[in-house]
Amino acid sequence: MDATADRGPGPRKRGRGELEAQVLATLRLAPGPVTAGWVREQLDGLAYSTVITILTRLHEKHAVCRERAGRSFLWTPAADEAGLAALRMRRVLEGQEDRDAVLASFVTALTPDDERLLRRLLNPGQAPDGE
Repeated sequence: MDATADRGPGPRKRGRGELEAQVLATLRLAPGPVTAGWVREQLDGLAYSTVITILTRLHEKHAVCRERAGRSFLWTPAADEAGLAALRMRRVLEGQEDRDAVLASFVTALTPDDERLLRRLLNPGQAPDGE
């Protein structure tokens, strides 16, 4: 029998990026800059080294900021959820050779309401719908 077919009652495997999302959510709830130890306490069950690894990866992705505090760091989220989503979108775009085609495909798939919003954001001084 295939060992991966039936995992049974053991711990479930986390989805890709799930731990990063949990750590970011925890940082957004923090009262201010916090230590990795504080994050670990909030996320009961994670090893300290795992929290450090996740925070370091998030820092490399510019999703969190850190400042030196003695021999360790204090961590804060770099942006709110909308800012982090925008960062992910920029990374996807930056990874494409044909940016024009990617942007054109994205824009043509927008709903009419999203298209109006995008036009308003790109041209803040113009009247809505070119009026």
